[in-house]
Amino acid sequence: MLALQLLRIAPDRLNGLWVRARSGPVRDRFLERIHALWRDNGVIRIHPNVDDEALYGGLDWTAALTGRGVRQRAGLLERRALLLLSMADRCTSALSVRLAQALDRPETSVIALDEGEDGLAPAIVDRLAFFIDLEGIAYGDCVEPTGIEGHGDDGALRPSDVDSSREAIDSMTRLAASLGIGSLRAPLLALHAAKAHAANFGRISLDFRDIQTAAELVYPHRATALPTEPEDSNQDPPQPQSNGQNAPEDTGDRAGSGADEILLDAVKAALPREVLERLAAGEASRRAVGSSGSGAARRGNRRGRPLPSRPGRLNVGARLDLVATLRAAAPWQKIRKSASPRGQKVHILPSDIRLKQFEQRSDRLLVFAVDASGSAAMARLAEAKGAVELLLAEAYARRDHVALIAFREKAAELLLPPTRSLVQTKRRLATLPGGGATPLAAGMFAASELADHAKKRGYTPTLAILTDGRGNIALDGTSNRAVAQNDSEAIARLIRHQRTSSIVIDTATRPQRPLKDLARLMGAEYLPLPRADSHRLAQRLTGCLE
Repeated sequence: MLALQLLRIAPDRLNGLWVRARSGPVRDRFLERIHALWRDNGVIRIHPNVDDEALYGGLDWTAALTGRGVRQRAGLLERRALLLLSMADRCTSALSVRLAQALDRPETSVIALDEGEDGLAPAIVDRLAFFIDLEGIAYGDCVEPTGIEGHGDDGALRPSDVDSSREAIDSMTRLAASLGIGSLRAPLLALHAAKAHAANFGRISLDFRDIQTAAELVYPHRATALPTEPEDSNQDPPQPQSNGQNAPEDTGDRAGSGADEILLDAVKAALPREVLERLAAGEASRRAVGSSGSGAARRGNRRGRPLPSRPGRLNVGARLDLVATLRAAAPWQKIRKSASPRGQKVHILPSDIRLKQFEQRSDRLLVFAVDASGSAAMARLAEAKGAVELLLAEAYARRDHVALIAFREKAAELLLPPTRSLVQTKRRLATLPGGGATPLAAGMFAASELADHAKKRGYTPTLAILTDGRGNIALDGTSNRAVAQNDSEAIARLIRHQRTSSIVIDTATRPQRPLKDLARLMGAEYLPLPRADSHRLAQRLTGCLE
């Protein structure tokens, strides 16, 4: 409720908030509060499939065809209303870019409703000031807000009237840097949130409580590193003032290490659970958009997600978009009627024809090529098996297709063709033997062939090659390390030419330079994982696959 109130006070500076909540009574109560606060300007609900004409406006073709003249219809982004984006986790990249550009202007503010676990596009997350998580809140805990309203109405103190000291700005900037936040928008949003909080309580200068509240609301979900305490931690931190008097000079006194320590503790206590777990695991950055399990986008004219219509010719199989065609022809009707002697009411030219088009996502295929040779068995085959099994479970949850190739002795064997059967895949993986030579070239060639066939069948393949890099069997089955290296490099160039997404996982106890060079030739991600168990191996590979 406090975040909503601050956004209501300074919508042009705070841009909006990100709400993670599934449909239910708690979210309905939250939305009721939004409509109550924005009852004057109004709330406009948009969906992820909103088109450019609705956002930016266009010709009012209804008025044009009925003889009321050519009129322009205003777009949603031109109205000074709050945009409520439902199903924001399904927002396309094109819409994310358009909303990000609109949020850079002071007229636009957005509340993004995230109903899934994938998150939002980084461009939108970077521009929205607040993040609210309503998961786990019972309806009985929803009470009317008290003590946060009444000061931010029209005619009261405005955020632009609040003074901010240099020490306060430095403190918020240092705090953002200590949390690993690289974007400069974060401290700017925190400064505006602190000013809105001070204006909400009638203070003409920033108090330490304003800075702390702004940091708790703006920084936690953006953190990419665990907060650390300042080196000089022996000083007693100053205690926040409990009275309501203004203390302009108090900010400077608190801008030292003691105040920074209090702010770090406050932000650390406000870190979301999943962010804290991720930072504790050692990840360096936050992925705002997760893997959806879908492959590449393909355009057609039959089925899938509707796309904006395009100019074209009515050939066999093309589908006419009648409304878009009439919209394109409407501005020219008066000129065409005066130039045509016929008594035709509507004049349509070939240049006005608009055709329907749709976007359909292909299924994704994960091809695991596992090194089952003697060197891998001595080193990391057990960890590789465990990691592949964990990844197969995640792929099954995302409804991906998986395939399993094992290479040992003198050839590669397709243990499992593309399938979604998790039980069958685990059974084949459990019976995977280890030992013998390393036909790395044969394993890569079998994976590239399977990926090429999968592309022809409409899949989007991704290769995951798990090996220690000690290939010693050539493609013809002879034991020659030099020839085997040349064959592996040739197949790596073939995979790069096929433009197949690939990951090379070095399962050796020490990173192998030849395997890194092979991954570079392949255009693949090289992932060395020395001294890693199956869980860490699966975690790192999942991050690369996303």
